[in-house]
Amino acid sequence: MELKVDARGDACPIPVVKTKQALGTIDEGVVEVLVDNETAVHNLENLAKSQNCEFASEQQAEDLFVVKVTKTAGSAAAPVAPAGQAGKRVVVLSGEHMGQGDDVLGGNLMKAFVFALTQQDALPDTVLLYNGGAHLSCEGSPVLDDLKALAQAGTEILTCGTCLKHYGIEDKLAVGEVTNMYVIVQKQLEAGVVVRP
Repeated sequence: MELKVDARGDACPIPVVKTKQALGTIDEGVVEVLVDNETAVHNLENLAKSQNCEFASEQQAEDLFVVKVTKTAGSAAAPVAPAGQAGKRVVVLSGEHMGQGDDVLGGNLMKAFVFALTQQDALPDTVLLYNGGAHLSCEGSPVLDDLKALAQAGTEILTCGTCLKHYGIEDKLAVGEVTNMYVIVQKQLEAGVVVRP
């Protein structure tokens, strides 16, 4: 069976949601998805991996990508732990500064916070960066070395692709991977602890 999904022009995370819904309607077969940007392709690849499906993509024009997600009889999504029981530690960085008030102080506090994360016995499982926090995982960030140290130690570093695009810094990402709002929500719902400095 082959299903077609046209997600051109859809904002993140709609292409992922539409594709996941289509996969849910078939036991096996191919879901062909049309998208208009590389970020959507990357997000669909991550979805395919999480669903244990095969993935293929082809760029047919500057703003046309054809993605094929193949579900086989043996495909099964990775099990999801019930909310709050996973014990995973997720840190959310939604700005370049910690707290509100003086931006210089807030920047220094954020730098100290991220460094302190690297010194913990129990490191976070995931660091999510969105809105102004997307700048922190990019070239020139004052916390870049510490985020890289966390990544090398096994922490997943995920930055919102829509945010990178909004700020015009898609090509500046220097650590971790691009993600989407679907995954950002999923990671927080599955976490045992969510920390927002």
